Amino acid sequence: MKTLSILQQTPLHITKTTPWRRCNPFLHQLHLKNPQNWRLHAGAKGFGGAPSSDNIQQQPNNKQKSVAKRYRKNDEDEDDKIPDVVWERMISRILFYVGLPLIMGFALLQILGALKEQKLWDVPNWVPFLTSFLTFGSSALGVAYGTLSTSWDIEKEGSFLGFEQAQRNWGEMWKEEDENNG
Repeated sequence: MKTLSILQQTPLHITKTTPWRRCNPFLHQLHLKNPQNWRLHAGAKGFGGAPSSDNIQQQPNNKQKSVAKRYRKNDEDEDDKIPDVVWERMISRILFYVGLPLIMGFALLQILGALKEQKLWDVPNWVPFLTSFLTFGSSALGVAYGTLSTSWDIEKEGSFLGFEQAQRNWGEMWKEEDENNG
């Protein structure tokens, strides 16, 4: 009986408004004083310094020259640029190996939810958890496998699933790492 009497009590209401103002015009004025000075400054390795506006205007359009070159050397780093053909192949493989398990995971969750709603099968709670763990986990691994299964050679496209390329690229990746450390 005491539990029912608790439900009949009127709820407490907050009478005071929050002491903080939702919009502080002083902060907006600070941020909007010099919008021209907003620039990205990248100081990490591989990004180099921010180019000045003079250098950007003086550089000619070198798109035609860069297509003819197989690799472009960076002045500071001696890392190779990934050719455009290989890059597009890599992106399409990553999208396939990430997208397929992701779509399967969402579809399985919808199917299991519909089965439970229609009372055709009382799905245990661990089944959707396990299916989402497997499908979304394999989707996360798809980024790495999509990169490794791509043929890094411009002339060769490679196989559909890319097992041979993944084995070759895995060995090359660790060989380069050992050479850099040793």
